[in-house]
Amino acid sequence: MKILVVDDEIDVKVLFEQRFRKEVREKLVEFVFAYSGEEALSYLNQHRHEAVLILSDINMPGMNGLELLAQIKKKYHEPPPIVMMITAYGDEENYNRAKTLGADEFLIKPIDFNVLKEKLKIKDHGTNISS
Repeated sequence: MKILVVDDEIDVKVLFEQRFRKEVREKLVEFVFAYSGEEALSYLNQHRHEAVLILSDINMPGMNGLELLAQIKKKYHEPPPIVMMITAYGDEENYNRAKTLGADEFLIKPIDFNVLKEKLKIKDHGTNISS
């Protein structure tokens, strides 16, 4: 499963690689990182159909995660990627707007990686991933 992580914080790459070290080594997941909404759209345009899951921060400079979500849902239909929005602010307004725009999940920072793995249906002992 290829996962595109979109976050303006550069250290998110190290965090995901550490928390999913075993799954990456076993080739259960492959991460690609974009540090802005614009960079994420550029990646999606060049690698159509590769990312089956997109984890996007909401609060980013330039194109924010909600604007990115709207673009993804408008442009990418076959297959439609699963989009999980991530924010440090669990406010109802962002949640409602993300859901209205078509977000599949909404996660609060700091990310509980055990919960994320459960949502991805990645089991500690095996290769059960479904999307």
